[in-house]
Amino acid sequence: MTETSAADRLEAALASLDPSARVQAAMTAGTHPRSEYIPVLVAQCRIEPQFLVREMLTWALTRHDADEVIDRLLVELGSRGAQIRAQALHTMSKIGGPRVWPAITADLLKDADDAVARVAWRTAARHVPAAEASALATTLATQFARGEDDTRRSLSEAFATLGEPARPQVDWALATGGPYTRAHAAVTARLMDDPEATYDEAVAAAQASEVGR
Repeated sequence: MTETSAADRLEAALASLDPSARVQAAMTAGTHPRSEYIPVLVAQCRIEPQFLVREMLTWALTRHDADEVIDRLLVELGSRGAQIRAQALHTMSKIGGPRVWPAITADLLKDADDAVARVAWRTAARHVPAAEASALATTLATQFARGEDDTRRSLSEAFATLGEPARPQVDWALATGGPYTRAHAAVTARLMDDPEATYDEAVAAAQASEVGR
């Protein structure tokens, strides 16, 4: 009888139809990390339908050797699957380190999938070197007025994370953009002025200011 490996057992556990069993399997893999678990965990990230399980998979990967994991995730960033790209970015953001920022390309920041773009914006804003913050803001400014509220919220929050180095790009959008771009930039400026405010509060303040003109 052929003995199954630890990686095989993890793969079998992650194939369970019970999400709680998959959570437990990922938790165990993170608690007792092995290099052979990394490809299994990354592969599950590609197809896992449950958010809580994906979060546990990410946590498990953060418990493994960072360079080994990032080597795998860099490949995932080039995938055609939006969930694969988004989850890889999310996991890289949690791992951190000097290899995260160089992996965030302009294509990811402008990804056609809103979920991928949102994760890319958030990750980039948190990991960009100070010297490159202005250039990042220039790219992000091309995304004003994109998508629904959750996407616009993410972009505004990325600008708020960047802070003053991104102010010229917001001012540029306010001065030169179309009506939807100006409206989104106005909300973003409010959020930058008051980082303690919520996005909804910034929207309300920007709308009140516009009505008062």
